[in-house]
Amino acid sequence: MTQRVYCIAQFEPKPGQLEELFRVLQALEPDTLREEGCIQYRITRHIPSPFAEGTSFPLVFNEIWADMAVFEAHCQKPYIQRFFDEQCISADGLVAQWNVCVYSDELPA
Repeated sequence: MTQRVYCIAQFEPKPGQLEELFRVLQALEPDTLREEGCIQYRITRHIPSPFAEGTSFPLVFNEIWADMAVFEAHCQKPYIQRFFDEQCISADGLVAQWNVCVYSDELPA
């Protein structure tokens, strides 16, 4: 087992804003991938499959971080806080709803 942190960050764009929001989220990738402790940071979009019919928001970041400290440091970066302020919290943003969760590959001690 590891101390890695796995983050799933889901975003539901406002109507008609999927492509624009995807581009905005893609623009976060280069800076984040340069952060210490970032192992994976990729925006993905939901695609249909008869073998995966679960419920999800259409855009999802799949993230892997070395540990909780580097994940939390990422969350406090000005460009990440600016994204949430401008796109999620602001009434003028592209995001209708969002859901960010973190996971571990270890059971509690």
